[in-house]
Amino acid sequence: MKRNYAFILLSLLISLFIYLFYRTQRTVVNEIFISLLSAGKYHALKEKISGAIPLNKYIIYSLPEGLWVFCITLTSKFLFIRLGKREIDLVFIPLIYCIGLEFMQLFHFTNGRFDFWDIGVSFLFWSIAKYRVKHVQIRQNILQPYTARSFVCIFSYGIVYLAHVVNN
Repeated sequence: MKRNYAFILLSLLISLFIYLFYRTQRTVVNEIFISLLSAGKYHALKEKISGAIPLNKYIIYSLPEGLWVFCITLTSKFLFIRLGKREIDLVFIPLIYCIGLEFMQLFHFTNGRFDFWDIGVSFLFWSIAKYRVKHVQIRQNILQPYTARSFVCIFSYGIVYLAHVVNN
């Protein structure tokens, strides 16, 4: 699992880099960064980095979601939640979430633009995390007992809030 934490950390850092220097400054993570640095320094740094490392629009707009799905799929593997007598395997939640989010954008229930490309990238990264990244874990209820593994999983789901665009 420790190797997976390295994959998770690297994926989240790549996503953070893209959000900080290529996406709108109105995301929660960018507003936090600006408040720590200053608007002037942030804009100068963003201009310098985005000018030195030009990225394709698909990398800017689809890759961070795919990497996030990859991370939460890795943290969700072999975890379940019990509802009554049923067990829900959490490894499918990232895929359901990203597809659901795209359709919420399609019907204008949330900000954003529906894009089949985002679904495809998310499905690709979900598949890689589910089927190609191997590790041995025992199945565990995410809440009983509450462990460090449970915390990492729940925290990785919470990270999606940092990508939220704040409407001023």
